[in-house]
Amino acid sequence: MHDLIRELRESNGSKIVLLVADGLGGLPLTPGGKTELESAKTPNLDACVRDGVCGLTIPVLPGITPGSGPGHLGLFGYDPLQYRIGRGILEALGINFQVGARDVATRGNFCTLDKNGLIADRRAGRPTTERCVAMCKLLQTVRVPGVEVFVEPVREHRFVVVFRGDDLGDTVNDTDPQQTGHAPLKAKGNDAASQKTAEAVNRFVAEADKVLKDHAPTNGVTLRGFARYPKIATMQDIYGLRSAAIAVYPMYKGLARLVGMDVLDAGATLHDQVETLQRVWGQYDFFFLHYKYTDSTGEDGNFAAKVETIERFDAEIPKIRALNPDVLIVTGDHSTPSKMKSHSWHPVPVLLTANSCRTDKVTEFGESQCLHGGLGQFQAMYLLPLAMAHAGRLGKYGA
Repeated sequence: MHDLIRELRESNGSKIVLLVADGLGGLPLTPGGKTELESAKTPNLDACVRDGVCGLTIPVLPGITPGSGPGHLGLFGYDPLQYRIGRGILEALGINFQVGARDVATRGNFCTLDKNGLIADRRAGRPTTERCVAMCKLLQTVRVPGVEVFVEPVREHRFVVVFRGDDLGDTVNDTDPQQTGHAPLKAKGNDAASQKTAEAVNRFVAEADKVLKDHAPTNGVTLRGFARYPKIATMQDIYGLRSAAIAVYPMYKGLARLVGMDVLDAGATLHDQVETLQRVWGQYDFFFLHYKYTDSTGEDGNFAAKVETIERFDAEIPKIRALNPDVLIVTGDHSTPSKMKSHSWHPVPVLLTANSCRTDKVTEFGESQCLHGGLGQFQAMYLLPLAMAHAGRLGKYGA
């Protein structure tokens, strides 16, 4: 697909906005009920729907539950099955840590361990970022023979660990069992180089537990998404787009940086992000705005809070439309139903507005209506080519 895009792409002054509400898709709490998106009052998104065309995206393949990395790579026009990017790299790039050829990066979570060493809370009660910084300073005292270890805070319960040394592999399992009531898993490598990394990981975790033992609720750590730096072509190279990322959370900045976007200072709220968009409107062709709270409220199992975050999201839509983008896309990277408290495989609502779009009969932005939208159901990696076409940026294929 990328070779075809390079062949067909054309330059013009059109603007494309990709607005991602993380984990947007949901489920009704009872059969026949409404999802979070359908329950929310979204007059501005509904107006977009009536002016545009809707559908549902499949982040990876039917039935496959994606992480945020694959979910976003699909939205950026990359096949997530071809580009398997470990979360550690994304977190490291998100805080602008310079990852080198001898590095293996991983995402860390502070967790709460009970007296038996079992995980009582996988996110340590979502501590403040200030506490995260303080706990990382303690972890920075840990030494592992044979490798250098770098520990950097991200925010709340998240941090980055980079292991640097010769002949380190990254095919190492996550130590997070993904459920409470279980002990963190031991790291194991799938080959000799990765086993060397796993041994360093286990030594680090053992020392970390000693350092943190008196600091509940942040008295344990889990690590996941071990990764080396991948080779990946940029959006400028493939799509010919000058691209800007306006995201608050570091991981999504990392995803954007990985594909060559300029990562801008986005402030702390969606309101700040929209102000940034307004300020840099003349400088870029493609704008990626990321909104996290639809995902975190879903993971917390808080249906009402997810509804509320969607309504806050909707309130900013008129300011974006006032910029008159040639193409506006609103979607999510995956579904995070409050009912499941986790990511899921369910297709994700998507809307696209453009002067060149063929409208459908959908009148409200929600899963049930999007099922009948004119875009149908399709893999998310084809969304950006659709945006390019609607923006007049793809020429004719063949004679």
